[in-house]
Amino acid sequence: MNQVILIGRLTRDPELRFTAGSGKAVATFSIAVDRGYGQEKTADFFRIVVWDKQGENCANYLAKGSLVAVQGRLQNNNYEKDGVMHYTIDIVANRVQFLDTRKSRDEQGGFNPPQIDPDGFQAIEDDDDIPF
Repeated sequence: MNQVILIGRLTRDPELRFTAGSGKAVATFSIAVDRGYGQEKTADFFRIVVWDKQGENCANYLAKGSLVAVQGRLQNNNYEKDGVMHYTIDIVANRVQFLDTRKSRDEQGGFNPPQIDPDGFQAIEDDDDIPF
């Protein structure tokens, strides 16, 4: 089984590209995930790869500092550059959940759930039409 779930903050804005052949969208970004406590606290950094519409959404709505949950799989990659072989491990995301909003991050520097306007709702007089 190859499954990873991480929660962390983006270390930079997402980068969106499109593949040459099919034109599929692919977004990449890195997240910092806290590890340890107190003076032993540190962070691990992971590169995230997100494909298709979800990748476009990440590029459009996430920015450096955004808090996200990522569910996906590990993928080994290797390539040669200047005669030297390089090895990387990426997280290929199946799902990226946005845990804060840009507005709350900018205004308050932390997570703030959206406020619901109670005036936009109406009371139900007769609940006979409700299917549950």
